[in-house]
Amino acid sequence: MPHSYNKIWIHAIFGTKYRTHFLNAGIEKEVHQFINDKLRELGCPVRIINGMPDHVHCLFLLNPQKSIMEVMKSVKGSSSYYINQNNLINEKFTWQIGYGAFSVSQSVMVRAYNYIKNQKEHHQRKDFKDEYAAFLELHRVLEDTFNTTMS
Repeated sequence: MPHSYNKIWIHAIFGTKYRTHFLNAGIEKEVHQFINDKLRELGCPVRIINGMPDHVHCLFLLNPQKSIMEVMKSVKGSSSYYINQNNLINEKFTWQIGYGAFSVSQSVMVRAYNYIKNQKEHHQRKDFKDEYAAFLELHRVLEDTFNTTMS
């Protein structure tokens, strides 16, 4: 085959340190726009970004020349720097260490998009901790990690 093709959609989730509600309505759009611009700068086209005051969800195409770790480190580092340099909040802003990144098949793109779009409504029924635990269970992250280390 003369060409290499890939199309890997990523649903990334990352939270504020200590789950502090820093991303209030006053700065949310500006922070989301910065993250959008950074992802695009990294060659990762964005489908949607949304979240809550204590976390963000991003749906983007992974640049085939970048690792997820590299993209997330750059997005989280540059956005926290941006928030602090522009004094968007009164305290020092930091993201929690780590993130969740899950592949999304083309067949469920609309469902993933709508899930992210409707974060505000979704979180009236489920908090971030329960939501994240459900993602880990759905994607069998802890089970696969345990099984891999036991092999």
